[in-house]
Amino acid sequence: MRKVVIHSAGGYEKLKIEEHPSPIAKAGQVKVQVKAAGINYADITVRWGLYESAKKFIGWPITPGFEFSGVVLESHDDKFKVGDKVFGITLFGGYASEIVIPAHQLYHLPASMNFSQAAGFPAVFMTAYHALFQNIVVRPEMTVLIHSAAGGVGSSLVQLAKVFGMKVVGVVGSTHKVDIVRKLGADEVIDKSGQDLWAKAKEICPAGFDVILDANGVETLGDSYKHLRPTGKLICYGFHTMMPKTGGRINWFKLALNWLKTPRFNPLDMTTSNKSVVTFNLSFLFDRMDLLGEAMDKMMPWLEEGKIKVAKVNEYKVEDVGLAHADLESGKTIGKLVLTF
Repeated sequence: MRKVVIHSAGGYEKLKIEEHPSPIAKAGQVKVQVKAAGINYADITVRWGLYESAKKFIGWPITPGFEFSGVVLESHDDKFKVGDKVFGITLFGGYASEIVIPAHQLYHLPASMNFSQAAGFPAVFMTAYHALFQNIVVRPEMTVLIHSAAGGVGSSLVQLAKVFGMKVVGVVGSTHKVDIVRKLGADEVIDKSGQDLWAKAKEICPAGFDVILDANGVETLGDSYKHLRPTGKLICYGFHTMMPKTGGRINWFKLALNWLKTPRFNPLDMTTSNKSVVTFNLSFLFDRMDLLGEAMDKMMPWLEEGKIKVAKVNEYKVEDVGLAHADLESGKTIGKLVLTF
């Protein structure tokens, strides 16, 4: 079998494609021939050596990847048989041509999805579901602002928020992304490449937003908090603007400076303003399969009914994994990126 292996932190050259023995499946496990593996920004952070759960649970060397799709090669569970088309989640190891996975982390491929679409579904939609429905109480009349609304998680958040009848305001960084986010269901789209983000946000929602979802980090966190209404929730699940967009290597001076500039939220002040901040990292939830399983159980019918979908899939051959990381880092991509085997 082939897999992408990172032996130490660094740039794209650290992504090595290696031959390894085929993994062995045991009781309760399923071996899958991987057809596609989802690429997430977290995988890039793993390559830089900054992803805390990768350091805690795996160390070096590591094969990144949280999601995959493929065909069952061997099954030690009654729910799956050889030849079944499946997709699933994994705590790292997804960038591989074969994977062994506990059966409870595996799902049958819906007839409406191909392998690439399925490989791009779990991580972003489970992140979005956890953000919206497992951290706060959502009500249909709420108004939500979603940063990076054309990205993988952002496009998932737009769709899930509309399933629950929320008023959705999406933020994009390029004009060509506006129509894409509108077609996903957003009621309003702010193009910050040509509009003043916060002036437009104030115009759309003068009283402030009920929920703001922000993975930008230092660039927008402070203003996101300011534009919440009383009882509003700021949900933070990433810090992308602290990281480089070109070159594939960490600028440690910029990272340290942005860390110092990142807003600190005082509980006393938060109590007075009646606002909350919620943060999470999905990779630390693999011991909470009750939550992850609930998310998939709720979303599978919506997926099959066409209420939600992977907005756009960009395929890269596994040999082009470095290019895929570079494109995702740039912030110019739309939807999901996947590796194909």
